[in-house]
Amino acid sequence: MGMDWETFLDPYIQTVGELKIKLRSIRKQFRKQNKHSPIEFVTGRVKSIESIKEKMVLRDIRFENLATDLQDIAGLRIMVQFVDDVDDVLELLRKRQDMTIVQERDYIHHMKASGYRSYHVIVEYPVDTIHGQKKILAEIQIRTLAMNFWATIEHSLNYKYQGDFPEEIKKRLEVTAKIAFELDEEMRKIREDIREAQLLFDPENRKLSDGVGNSDDTDELYR
Repeated sequence: MGMDWETFLDPYIQTVGELKIKLRSIRKQFRKQNKHSPIEFVTGRVKSIESIKEKMVLRDIRFENLATDLQDIAGLRIMVQFVDDVDDVLELLRKRQDMTIVQERDYIHHMKASGYRSYHVIVEYPVDTIHGQKKILAEIQIRTLAMNFWATIEHSLNYKYQGDFPEEIKKRLEVTAKIAFELDEEMRKIREDIREAQLLFDPENRKLSDGVGNSDDTDELYR
């Protein structure tokens, strides 16, 4: 008998849905108080069956170990404006009682050789099903807009070249990774001015918007 993928993935779909609501609620609470929200927007996805199968072959994962050995079946991405916001988001996540952080990977201070920067948090999140409570592993990626732009481009190129980049492309990715890093550093230096300007420019929208109709409602199909 084959794998019942729908039944297997249902708790992951539930996990992503619930976490998106909770994380977006944090942003909304900050804005209602007319405060800078460390969370700019949140997206999420459940890994496709095809992608799961590819990872299983690549990492030699058996079906019975899938729930523990593949930690990013449920994935969320928290976008922030400034590098310093990453620490603020981490503090919020660490204080929560509805999830448990089981692993952290800091690719911001320990950038990958490719130039990739992001902060990855693996959480254990309990979902209630008709069969009782089930604990699901989910990966939360925290990154700035600059980090995300670079990672999205690199990800697309990686699929085209299957990781074997031409030397010219590799060099340009290294240069653009450095530019993205410098952009984050420059924005950090003037972040207080930017925050004040944003609140003055559109205070009502930043306080009351619940994300309807903006990019926060578009979930990325990242792998």
